[in-house]
Amino acid sequence: MKNVIILIALLGSTSLLFAGQDKAEPAKVAPAKPATSEPVKNPVTTAVKDILARQQKNLIAAVAEMPADKFSFKPTPEQIPFSHLVEHISSSNIELCSKAASMPPPPMHAGSDMNKEMLVALITRSFAYCEAALNRLDDSNLGNSTEIFGGRQVTVAYALIALTNDWADHYSAAASYLRLNGLLPPTAQAKK
Repeated sequence: MKNVIILIALLGSTSLLFAGQDKAEPAKVAPAKPATSEPVKNPVTTAVKDILARQQKNLIAAVAEMPADKFSFKPTPEQIPFSHLVEHISSSNIELCSKAASMPPPPMHAGSDMNKEMLVALITRSFAYCEAALNRLDDSNLGNSTEIFGGRQVTVAYALIALTNDWADHYSAAASYLRLNGLLPPTAQAKK
């Protein structure tokens, strides 16, 4: 029952995944997998891994879409430049995936001296790390305690839900930065 409640909360939080999608065109959702009579062994961690695949593709593509000369772009003086958004996404991925999987974080260079190529590599490495970390988890880990940002004690389930929420929020922000520069975010582009 506890896993069902967690799954419902996790799936409810994913409604933000489509934030930033062009309202004029319908959402492009992968065809549903054929239903089987067998239940999914680890429904929550399986769902998070499925969300990872989509968000990894979209976030890396959004970063790659931004022209190199626009990485210093800030929508308002109070907001961070696009380059800092990429660094934030990368560090958030590492922090939450590391804590959820009890896996030591890799060394990650970030800083104002990073160019587009370096930032695309940084975000790509952060998602590869998350993929490896999530592959260490199954639903039996969801109730384990972990510490996230600022020493806050939460369950692994909480960290995973926060992770999927972050991906939706980060994609929405990246999509806004792109649109403000006259570019379409990956989910609004015509299929190639």
